[in-house]
Amino acid sequence: MALINCNFFSDVLGLSTSMTVILPQQTQTQIGMEGKRRAELHPTLYLLHGLSDDHTIWLRRTSIERYVASLGLAVVMPQVHRSFYTDMAYGGKYWTFISEELPAIAQSMFHLSSAREDNFVAGLSMGGYGAFKLALRQPERFAAAASLSGAMDVKLLSERGLMDFQTIFGNDLTVSGDDDLLQLLDRAKQNPAEQSKLFQCCGTEDFLYEDNTNFRDLCIQSGLDLTYEEEPGNHNWDYWDLKIQRVLQWLPLQAGRN
Repeated sequence: MALINCNFFSDVLGLSTSMTVILPQQTQTQIGMEGKRRAELHPTLYLLHGLSDDHTIWLRRTSIERYVASLGLAVVMPQVHRSFYTDMAYGGKYWTFISEELPAIAQSMFHLSSAREDNFVAGLSMGGYGAFKLALRQPERFAAAASLSGAMDVKLLSERGLMDFQTIFGNDLTVSGDDDLLQLLDRAKQNPAEQSKLFQCCGTEDFLYEDNTNFRDLCIQSGLDLTYEEEPGNHNWDYWDLKIQRVLQWLPLQAGRN
């Protein structure tokens, strides 16, 4: 695998920012690890961080580089600060950045496929919310999305006053339909066959567990293609390190592209 720490300028954000990128490399003599490429243009996983983390966290807390080496899968890990992947009321346009600018920049710099069947998104906590928001708002772009311990009900979280949501959603804490996963889910049930495949998991000791089971039930009622898993676990890296490996097994990587 090739590991790239990429600093670049974002016109949308009006500032310099960063992403960490893992690229497939065909190798034969690495000790203890197989390196593989699947195609000239790489299938890509956009892997999103949580509220208190940054673009380096998946690499620092898990063995994500080793986990994807044999899959021939590129991984793009962007930096979005505490934005909740949203065009903030008092801050940067991080939804526009993550949904439009970042993929265009990454595909222009690296050999990444733009085909729907080759694009996936996953994340933990705030990143789980971001992953499902991308999939539900842009199902034509992503074949699959995964949420690990996701913040599935941001409207409820804002009402609980748990986080700095006024900066994101405004002083009246109005969460619009485009930023509310439950409302997006209600829209998606109109055409479930056109939606991305979804994977959702949450530990039973997680403070977001009830929010996740509520979303699971609504998702099942909507007829979307959801794989849901739960087991003992908390809101921590012991759980996420195990579950990202499960997500990688679940991803519908196209056969016959080796």
